[in-house]
Amino acid sequence: MGQPSFAASNALVYVTYGVFLIVGTGVAWKFRNQSKGEFLAGNRTQTALPLALNFIASALGSGILFAYPQLGTLAGVQGVVVYALSSALPLLIFAALGPIIRRKCPQGFVLTEWTRQRYGTFAALYLSFMTLVTLFLYMVSELSAIGQVVNLLTGIDGLPVLIVECIITTIYTSLGGFKISFFTDNIQGAMVMGLILIATIAIGVETKIDTSLIESSGLTKASLLGWQLLYILPVAILTNDFFLSHFWLRTFASKTDRDLWLGISGAVVGVLIIVTLVGSTGLIAAWAGIWPGTPEEPVDGSVAFFALLMQLPNWVVGFVVVMSVTLSTAAFDSFQSAMVTSASNDLFRNRLNIWWIRGGVVLVMIPVVVIAIRAPSILQIYLISDLVSAATIPVLVIGLSDRCYWWRGFEVVIGGLGGILTVFIFGTIYYGDAQSGAELLILQQGLYTSDWGAFGAFVAAPVGGVLWGFGALGLRLAVQYIRAKAKGERFSGLDRPYVAGGPQLVDPESGAGEDTESSSDTPGIAKTTGKFF
Repeated sequence: MGQPSFAASNALVYVTYGVFLIVGTGVAWKFRNQSKGEFLAGNRTQTALPLALNFIASALGSGILFAYPQLGTLAGVQGVVVYALSSALPLLIFAALGPIIRRKCPQGFVLTEWTRQRYGTFAALYLSFMTLVTLFLYMVSELSAIGQVVNLLTGIDGLPVLIVECIITTIYTSLGGFKISFFTDNIQGAMVMGLILIATIAIGVETKIDTSLIESSGLTKASLLGWQLLYILPVAILTNDFFLSHFWLRTFASKTDRDLWLGISGAVVGVLIIVTLVGSTGLIAAWAGIWPGTPEEPVDGSVAFFALLMQLPNWVVGFVVVMSVTLSTAAFDSFQSAMVTSASNDLFRNRLNIWWIRGGVVLVMIPVVVIAIRAPSILQIYLISDLVSAATIPVLVIGLSDRCYWWRGFEVVIGGLGGILTVFIFGTIYYGDAQSGAELLILQQGLYTSDWGAFGAFVAAPVGGVLWGFGALGLRLAVQYIRAKAKGERFSGLDRPYVAGGPQLVDPESGAGEDTESSSDTPGIAKTTGKFF
């Protein structure tokens, strides 16, 4: 029972990584001579089933083994269901908006390229910065999580494990780019589904639940936190998904809109099942008397899953070790591929030689590993990213409507920054002092609080962002109107900026915004650049 022997654990972890290295590198070697466009993306190449497996593998990471059981111990059945639905259903936004964005920006393969075409270069760089920072944090968090998971399950020092994972995924990702990430995610997605099934059956058979604890635990009853999370989690996860380029790469990779809908629908079902089962282990740990432990040996909710596993046979732990390594590797190589693609497209306009891009994959791993070594505190920064996305994305997607042709990049940037400022204003008023308002910007107390601070922050960010955006719209139009009258020119601030025969947004009179250096044959480069002001 409990933790496998050190030698067996060590062998199991590194054999799993060895398999991924051999398979990944072998396939990546076949892709080594692909073009830059093929290295960066795979537009219109994938059918529904591989898309579903890829979205499942990309949406999950080893960190779910901490977060979902912990919420189960805090908010009970209600929390598990809300978290599961909030994690799975937002994926449908890629099926809904993907076809629209692809029609408007057929040359692109990441959201920032449509943003450049619609709102101009400055707005695109603003979104790109948020995207790259978010991907970086996800990479750091994933390495930190797998190090902690392996240490808890096997007793192995986590540092060598995260370094090995980093090296292995860097080798095959730098060789194969997007194609190898997509290929390995197919395998890893299928493996995770199988391993989850086996682990679930094993836990169900082996765990003894004390039914007298079910009612007394209070975990079957609704709570204030559960009702708050019904709003907070969908907003946080839905908007933050927009910052994750690996989802957009897979969206653009779908052969048809039908494949996209079928693939994402399948992924939603898969993710919903997996995270519900993982989250339920927090409930099972409570009802089996394992959590919260004893005063002498307390068990934190974040490790409820692992405390439960320690009561089970070694072979179950072994399966979970393989599952954890698989989850982490699948997520991590997706983040690597997405970061390199985003940086190449957004910052260098795909003009860099492919070997410089591959070198970038290697270099970015150095700070990721260094920060991941001391990573538990880095998870707090996720909450900052969630607030930023909640403020930015609502004002960004307004421009998807053709009726809102008057919406410009100035409104997007001011709205996003204004939404964050609104959180500070709300926090200062709610708590009665500026320091507490500033701490709310980083959600110092986390999401699982007994007051309305976190809830209010996630209301203030999107609502404040939209209000600031419309305020910026009024200011811009007023300045343009005054300027036009002063110069004796026609006011054109509300003109529809469409080019005849195409959806691109440019200045209808001067042609300003046209990107003369770009070409529809260049991967990721739209023909036109939108107007910021």
